[in-house]
Amino acid sequence: MNIIVTGGAGFIGSNFIFHMLKKYPEYRIVCVDKLTYAGNLSTLAPVMDNPNFRFSKTDICDREAIYKLFEEEHPDMVVNFAAESHVDRSIENPEVFLDTNIKGTAVMMDACRKYGIKRYHQVSTDEVYGDLPLDRPDLFFTEETPIHTSSPYSSSKAGADLLVLAYYRTYGLPVTISRCSNNYGPYHFPEKLIPLMIANALADKSLPVYGEGLNVRDWLYVEDHCKAIDLIIHNGKVGEVYNIGGHNEMKNIDIVKIICKELGKPESLITVSAK
Repeated sequence: MNIIVTGGAGFIGSNFIFHMLKKYPEYRIVCVDKLTYAGNLSTLAPVMDNPNFRFSKTDICDREAIYKLFEEEHPDMVVNFAAESHVDRSIENPEVFLDTNIKGTAVMMDACRKYGIKRYHQVSTDEVYGDLPLDRPDLFFTEETPIHTSSPYSSSKAGADLLVLAYYRTYGLPVTISRCSNNYGPYHFPEKLIPLMIANALADKSLPVYGEGLNVRDWLYVEDHCKAIDLIIHNGKVGEVYNIGGHNEMKNIDIVKIICKELGKPESLITVSAK
C-alpha cells in the first residue's frame, strides 16, 4: 500500500505517519508538506531513514508538482491533513486559507481522479458545525448537524468538505471525511492553548485566558485520532462523514488550572479577560 500524506510535517499529520509506519511497516508513506510556519521537518527525524518513507517539499496547490509526484509514486490512497488552521490568522488573511484549504483540496482530488486512487480521505474539523449553547451541556455534534461556520477558517474547511462530497457524487471518487475535535499531544504547535499554557507556566509567565475561560472544548488525544483515521481509511464507507470526538469536554479555565496543578505552579499566573 502506497499512501500520500499531505501536511505530514504538521502536528496531527506527523503523528499519523508515525502511527502508520509502526503499525504497517510494509506500507510506503510519502509525506507532502509545504513547510509553512506550522510544519516542522525535524519532527519527522525518527522516520527519515526509513526506506518506506519519503518527504517531498511540495505545495498542494501546485498542480504540476502534485501530478509529477503521483506519476512517480503511484499512490493507492491519499490522506489530506494539509490545511491552514488558525482562526485568528484566517481573520487577518482569509485568502491564504481559501487557496490551501479549498484549491489545494481540489488539486489533490483531481490528481486522485487522474491516477485512479482507491481512497481519498479528507481530514476536517468539528468547527464547521459552529458552537453549541453553553446552557445545553447535553448536546453533541452529530454527522447530521447542519454546517454553521463562524470564521474564514471554518468556512474554508466546510467548503472543502462540500467539494469532496461533490467529487464523490459527480465523479464517483471514493472519498471519506473525518471531523475531529481539538487535538492535544506530542508535537503540538506552540501557539495552541495547551502547549502555550505549559510553556508559559514553566517560564512563570502569565497565562492569558479569554472569554473568562468559560468556552468549552472537547479534547481528543492525537494518537486516538490517528487510530480512528486508520480505521476509517481501511474500513469506512465511501461517501460518509465521520465525527471523531474524545468525550472530554472541559472549560478552558479548568484546563489551565489542571496544567498549573500538574506543574506545581500557582493559579495566580492565570489572567482572565472578558474579551
